[in-house]
Amino acid sequence: MRNQLLPEFQKFLINRKLVPEKNVSFYAYWVSKFIVFLNNNKTMSKELRIEKFLAQLKTEKKASDWQVHQANESLQLYFDHFLKGDTTILHPNNPERQKNIFNLTQIIEKMREALRIKHYSYKTERSYIDWAKRFYYYMGNVKGNDFQTKPLQSDDVREFLSYLAINKRVSASTQNQAFNALLFLFRVILNIELTDLDKTVRAKRGVKLPVVLSIEEVQKLFKHIKNTEALMVQLLYGSGLRLMELARLRVKDIDFGSNLIFVRDGKGDKDRSTILPEAIKLPLQSHLEKAKLLHDEDLKSGHGDVYLPDALDRKYPNAGKEWYWQYVFPSLKLSVDPRSGKIRRHHISEKTIQNIVRNAAKKAGIDKHVTVHTLRHCFATHLLMNGVNIREVQELLGHKNVETTMIYTHVMRDMANAPKSPLDMLYKGKK
Repeated sequence: MRNQLLPEFQKFLINRKLVPEKNVSFYAYWVSKFIVFLNNNKTMSKELRIEKFLAQLKTEKKASDWQVHQANESLQLYFDHFLKGDTTILHPNNPERQKNIFNLTQIIEKMREALRIKHYSYKTERSYIDWAKRFYYYMGNVKGNDFQTKPLQSDDVREFLSYLAINKRVSASTQNQAFNALLFLFRVILNIELTDLDKTVRAKRGVKLPVVLSIEEVQKLFKHIKNTEALMVQLLYGSGLRLMELARLRVKDIDFGSNLIFVRDGKGDKDRSTILPEAIKLPLQSHLEKAKLLHDEDLKSGHGDVYLPDALDRKYPNAGKEWYWQYVFPSLKLSVDPRSGKIRRHHISEKTIQNIVRNAAKKAGIDKHVTVHTLRHCFATHLLMNGVNIREVQELLGHKNVETTMIYTHVMRDMANAPKSPLDMLYKGKK
């Protein structure tokens, strides 16, 4: 049967000797499967459709890794070599296509689906979709654009980003977030390449020194926090974790024997390891024993299933109930997962952690803008003050470039070796 599929493509593979002849029919088989798949996924970009097709092979069809790899290689050979980049097959003549692409509800749903295929976090998903809605509202309600007759283009994105910078006076990071969301919308969903964005008015981002507490101030902060709350704040300071890295920390990622914490899917989708402070090992183990009892209660009541990343719950259906996959700091109550609809015990909310740090700083009388991220700044600065090599600090923080870590050397210098004021020198001579 496979020998009858895409005969011209099979001849091409044999004549060019691109794959072993015994495998040629299998390569044609995967391409034929993808062509059938195309009929139900007509408005996505080529890359996203291939990615979704391969993901479905792995999850729904239970294909093994080597089969998914072979299918991916088949599609690359078919499109990039056999068709030589001709993507006509991806865009069949459909009079409804142009009409449907400007249906906002459909666009948002396609965007949500694409974000989940690419395993973006739920927080990023909500943010990107919100920016897409705000962009369409601006173009339609403010600028009066008729999406049926006037196609979207790069100028529209450039105008919207400039509007954010000039009229709304958003920060540079907010404008960049909007840009990334619209870049995803245009490239992946609308299949439109953005150009000449260098002409966009950019929100200015000045060099900002981070707020850093002295060691004495950190000690004062800790005096106003107890029990589980103290554990969380001590990990933020003692391990240099980001807010969501702490919230999403799982039991399996704490190595008591090696004094290490493994951060999974951190910023930039990178893994890294950092320090597990010796001082909190015993209270942390005691906390995990209590969390284990809570998990056992959930299992008895028919729950106990936790969210797993990268669709692992499909590959390993029972893994979500294993203890080592549970969150170190679980929520006090069960909730409905917004994506799957399942009742689960999620991790502690980010707002709860933020409130713990904010309230402790207020009680301690620290007259600085103290946030969760302040403790990460303290971790880096205090390590450098203790003589730790900046490259090692870079690895612990998970910074891509050492220049990002260098900002803490300026703070360290200001805190440890601040020069004498000429006013102090003047009055010193009069004493």
